[in-house]
Amino acid sequence: MTEDLSRRRLFGLAGATMAGAAGLGMSGCAAFSSSRPPKATLATTTADASAGFVSRPDLTPPEITVRQYGLGPDSQYIFLNCPYSGPGRGGTIIMDPRGQLVWLGPNTVTEHRMDLAVQTYQGKPVLTWWQGLVTEGYGRGEGAIANSSYEIIKTVRCVGGVEADLHEFNITPQGTALLTAYRTVAGVDLSDVGGPSSGGYLLSGVAQEIDIETGKLVFEWDSYGSGDVPVSETYEKIGPGDGGYGTAARPFNYFHINSIAAYDDEHLLISARNTWAVYLVSKTTGHVVWRMNGKNSSFDMDPTAKFYWQHHVRPHSGNLMTVFDNGASPAEETHSRALVLQVDVAGKRVALHKQYIHPGEVLLAGAMGSAQLLTDGMFVGWGTCPNFSQFDYTGRLLLDGSMAKGAASYRAFTGNWAGHPADLPAVAARHRSSGSGATVYASWNGATGIASWTVYAGKTAASVKEIGTARSSGFETAINVSNSGPWFAAAALDRAGHTMAKSEPVKIGS
Repeated sequence: MTEDLSRRRLFGLAGATMAGAAGLGMSGCAAFSSSRPPKATLATTTADASAGFVSRPDLTPPEITVRQYGLGPDSQYIFLNCPYSGPGRGGTIIMDPRGQLVWLGPNTVTEHRMDLAVQTYQGKPVLTWWQGLVTEGYGRGEGAIANSSYEIIKTVRCVGGVEADLHEFNITPQGTALLTAYRTVAGVDLSDVGGPSSGGYLLSGVAQEIDIETGKLVFEWDSYGSGDVPVSETYEKIGPGDGGYGTAARPFNYFHINSIAAYDDEHLLISARNTWAVYLVSKTTGHVVWRMNGKNSSFDMDPTAKFYWQHHVRPHSGNLMTVFDNGASPAEETHSRALVLQVDVAGKRVALHKQYIHPGEVLLAGAMGSAQLLTDGMFVGWGTCPNFSQFDYTGRLLLDGSMAKGAASYRAFTGNWAGHPADLPAVAARHRSSGSGATVYASWNGATGIASWTVYAGKTAASVKEIGTARSSGFETAINVSNSGPWFAAAALDRAGHTMAKSEPVKIGS
């Protein structure tokens, strides 16, 4: 096998403290070396942007390293989110397969973004994410839908006194959105789990289906309010202050809903981390039809098919189901796995069809994570472990990425995308440290398909003229020119040499 490994970095504030780690219920990542992936030669990017981007100093993504092992020429973009706090420090991230930044939609102090994905809305590809604030392991916010220009065209909110949670924002072919939410329930008997026998309170997992155009509720299911899932099904241990009242008290998170998917037109598939179970809920009756795994499973689970503290459950054709099996926290397994399960509904049996395990490090994610089934393999986001990987069908590692220590992506995906930002390219110019002339820095946050940059220079902003063209070399291209300006501009060109957009002129040093 010919091994082609490329290493690219997005240089930002590596090692920064991850915002909301405790609030997200993250228990970190246990990782140690095991059998190594195939050896290959490293090719390192020549552009050192460790101090940030000159043309976009407001954007400071985390350091990300990507290694390729025979990834095909038709490889796709990578979609991540990084919950660093502070303006520009983390957010929603699109990268190319080489590890070069394409887009950073930055978090702000008052709003974080999670669960970036490409979905289809009204027949067109769109970007979706959740935005809001994270407290005590769940979110309070809304779902956002953005077009190819990164303009938000719709926001979707939950109804009935609850706010959309960060764990799921899933658009259906019917033009509805599936959203998770949490509801506080008081006066609960928690004696089965060691809590107060009366007057306790808990968090119930809520699944809502919302019509995107009207914002109206189509369907709701409540794990506790429906009477379907008693507290006794939980594996979560009740801690000091859980379920009681007082200044240090908090509601007991017995269910922890973390994914919803359409099983068919009449049923939803709902995952609950803290019961280790997946529930098939009828939209007609509003109740559970069957539950998989956990304490009261309707299925006979093969030992290798069992999962623990799972995330991101999705049904697929051929009676297949994908699950990100965290295996922790606390640890029930030695490593996390991306599972493909074979589900025999009639025979009430679940078998392991395929599993994907990281071949280089033993990764055990205490929270988060995703398993994206591809036509020829699997793309895995390793949750609180700062890793993401792509495998072929046989389990051979094709791509391996890692974020800076302390960073993590709630979910990680791969897919096609074409972005043409509404704003213009950004340009900065600096005097060269040796000799005459200047270095022009050009970037266009979110643009795909840039092949080259045309540079313009002039003595005034109105008199800039074309002085040459340079090949694009990543998110920000540094171009040395002999012209001293002092005014410069740049235009992004596609592979056919057509101008995509031109920046406003800037004065050197400004």
